Amino acid sequence: MCPEPGYRRAPPAGVRLLLVRHAKAVRKDRRIDDFDRELSERGRGDAPRTGRRLAGSGLEPDFVLCSPSRRTRQTWQLAASALEDPPPVVYDERLSKTPPGALVSVLAEQSPGLRTVGLVGHNPGIHELAAGLCGSGPPELLERVRAGFPTSGVVLIELPGGWESLSPGSGRVIACWSPAD
Repeated sequence: MCPEPGYRRAPPAGVRLLLVRHAKAVRKDRRIDDFDRELSERGRGDAPRTGRRLAGSGLEPDFVLCSPSRRTRQTWQLAASALEDPPPVVYDERLSKTPPGALVSVLAEQSPGLRTVGLVGHNPGIHELAAGLCGSGPPELLERVRAGFPTSGVVLIELPGGWESLSPGSGRVIACWSPAD
């Protein structure tokens, strides 16, 4: 995940939203509730790589909101193990299989006063949130965000107007990365 050239930090009034899709999970199985699906072998390898990329790029969040499903918890726990000082995390049931509007409500409630918030979630909600918020940014990054949100993928969105401005098109995509890169 490489921020656009010249990017250093969010402007003083701005905040950043770091979206992370859970790592690859085992296939759906009627014997296992979807909520309890764990990471696959590939997912267990990709999640720590995501954490190392976050640590190496200086894009670590101050706070993380995470869906409580088994695969999202495992993803964040493996990614956070690569961070020198993992941020506090809240596992919120409202983030499981949630549409973008509900994700925005949880973010607005939990984020005041924070500079960079991470959100670990599921498709299609997290992809729809990323695509909906990103109204500007380098064309190649906007295209990637709109094209899809792969497992263990990360999208960093800058919100120049702060958390109060969290609305469609209000964000600028700063970085987009996946383990396939």
